[in-house]
Amino acid sequence: MRYVNAVRGSAMAVIVTSAALAMSGCQPDGAVADNGDGGATPSATVSSAAPSAPATPKPAGSVSGSPAPSGSAATCSADSLEATARQAAVRPAGTGTGAAVVEFTNVSGQTCVLTGHPTVAGAGNGSPEMNVPLTVKPTGAAASVKVAPGGRAWVKLTFVQVQGEADGYCVSGSAPVVYPTMVVGLPGSGAHQVALDDGQFAECDDTVTVTAVSAVEPA
Repeated sequence: MRYVNAVRGSAMAVIVTSAALAMSGCQPDGAVADNGDGGATPSATVSSAAPSAPATPKPAGSVSGSPAPSGSAATCSADSLEATARQAAVRPAGTGTGAAVVEFTNVSGQTCVLTGHPTVAGAGNGSPEMNVPLTVKPTGAAASVKVAPGGRAWVKLTFVQVQGEADGYCVSGSAPVVYPTMVVGLPGSGAHQVALDDGQFAECDDTVTVTAVSAVEPA
């Protein structure tokens, strides 16, 4: 009987040991274990997310609505300019005006900018309210011209020339037109009434070729 009890004891020990091994075999490293309240708690938490990259800074000046660079000048206002006109030395052959140079002087105390090609209208009876817009043919590239106080800039107007003597005639067959004054405008800088220092504006076909405003006085 002692032998049988010993065998039974040994068998029980083997069963208990086997059960313990079975239990430990079900929980390898990194497995989840019961946390006692029906939930599962990871034995270890490892983040696999890559670290976020730092934000790339915006380049300077990329902010919308940034102020204009220091030292830049505003467009000349109409009341900051004084305009005069003279007959050009270089003009088409004929008996009309041919060509005129219009000079803009900055009479303000601030540097300002002129740019673009002018608009031109003949002022009937010398009155700007009775003007006749001329068809403008721009020539040359437009560029901004910075005009210091007391400084000047120019445009040149070349008309379809009147031919012949006395009242003359137009090659196209249209009637020549004479204007005591012209109304010359620049983009953003107003319209300015000018008279020639000698004579009146005589032209054909209500068409004029114009240069862009320039810092160099044309002939």
